[in-house]
Parts: sequence; structure tokens; C-alpha cells
Amino acid sequence: VSEELEPGLHFKLPMINTVRKFDLRIQTMDSEAEGFLTENNQELVIDSFVKWRIRDIKQYIVAVAGRSDVAESRLAQQVNSSLRNEVGKRSISEVVAGDRAVIMNVVQKAIDEESSKFGVEVIDVRLKRVDYADKIRESVFLDMESERNVLVQQKESTGQKIAEEIRAKADATRVVTIADAERDSNIMRGEGDATATRIYAEAYGRDAEFYELYRSLEAYKQTFASEGDIMVIEPDSEFFKYFKQNSQ
Repeated sequence: VSEELEPGLHFKLPMINTVRKFDLRIQTMDSEAEGFLTENNQELVIDSFVKWRIRDIKQYIVAVAGRSDVAESRLAQQVNSSLRNEVGKRSISEVVAGDRAVIMNVVQKAIDEESSKFGVEVIDVRLKRVDYADKIRESVFLDMESERNVLVQQKESTGQKIAEEIRAKADATRVVTIADAERDSNIMRGEGDATATRIYAEAYGRDAEFYELYRSLEAYKQTFASEGDIMVIEPDSEFFKYFKQNSQ
């Protein structure tokens, strides 16, 4: 077996030399979906693929007779063995979500080291599908539903607690606001009454008779505010004092 030939003109001895062509491009090997057990002996169905290429043609011919099907068969065995080893160390959730990238990197390094022995380089290993086996799918979904229900109840409980706290604070603020408003209103009303009393007192001090006339007019206005108002009173009542004076 000679080294791979560079492009150009080469000579071949008939009946002695044989030319074989090998594809040095990156190739893809798809693995069949298989069941793998996790650390809790729960089964997952995993489907993967491998990107590989020929690294050393001499070694490739000697180890696998230059046949890609033999090379892929050995790769498939190594992938299967490495995956079983890595999945068996982890729980379902770690394999499905948490450690998926870690598993792919570990498997790639492991089989690349082994595949170099038969002249192959492993470029990449990917898990296409990681799914629950039929026999545990329903129980897993029930567990997920139960976890979600617990989470919903916790959220609702927290929300109700927060709502009650907000409502209590709002009620307390309302009571304080109303009390402050009533206090301010009473203060303003008292100040207004005091001012009115002072003004009345000053007016009375300046002209007592005019003040009495003004108060009587205000009383007449309030008493006969509507056209249908009727008041029964003695004609000589003090209430009609100024009416009598006008008639005189």
C-alpha cells in the first residue's frame, strides 16, 4: 500500500498495481433509534448521527479493508457503547435537557480516540432525538402535570397573599385619607365660622341697627325661599319688626 498520490501523471504496472479511490470528504452515519437506560433504570429512546472522514488511508485499508460499511459498523458500536455509558450516569432530565451537549462532546472524544486506530477521524456527534420510551411516557407526563399543578397552586397562593396585603394597605390608606380630610374640613369650617362671627361682630359694633336689619333680611330670604312657603306666626311677632316700621 503506497501513500495517497498527489494530482498529476502517475504510472501503474498492469496486473501488479491496483488503483482504489477513496472519498476523503466528510461523511454522515445515521444510527438507528435505540433504547438506553438512565441511572434510575428508566428507558430513553435516542437517535444520533456521526460526521466522519478518512484520516489515514493506509491504516484505513489495513484495519477495515478500505470499506466504509465496515468503518461505520465499528463507529456505530463505539457510539452505542459510549452513549450507554454516559446515559447510565445521568437522570432523565439531565439527558433530555441539562447535559445533552456534554454527552455529545464526551462521546465524540471517546470514539475519535478509538476510531483513529482504523484511520478514521470523528468530526462531530449529535443526538437527533431524545424521547421517552412508550412504557414510561405516560408516567412522565403525569409527573410533569403534577409538578405544574403544584407550581400553579404556589403562584396562586402567593398572588392571593400579595393581593390581600395590597388591599389591606389600600384600606388603611383610605381610612387615614378620609380622617385627614374630615379633620382638615372641620378645621376649615371652624376657621370659616370664626371669621364669619368676627365679621358679624365687627358689623354689629359699627352699626347695630343695620346689622339687625341685615340679619332680618337674610332670615326673610331663607324663610320665603320658595313661592309655596307658608309660615303661621302672630302678626305682632318680633319677626315682622321691620315690616311694621315700613308700614308706619
